[in-house]
Amino acid sequence: MFFIFGLRTKVSQSGVVQQVCRNCRNHAAQVITRRSTKFSLFFVPIIPIRTRYVQQCTFCGVQYDISRAEAERLPVG
Repeated sequence: MFFIFGLRTKVSQSGVVQQVCRNCRNHAAQVITRRSTKFSLFFVPIIPIRTRYVQQCTFCGVQYDISRAEAERLPVG
């Protein structure tokens, strides 16, 4: 008998915010995404391993992690 297991990451866009970028200092759209990694057994996601929230500047392309509270606090439009 053998088992098929692995990790699967699902990326979903939470929204877009107009903000000043921390890197380039330009007022541009910032895309907020949620990345959820789960342990999968026979291609069925079972156990959540890690959830990250990432903010990406559309002007310079830099990405940085933000906390869940910060992601929920941002006025998504």
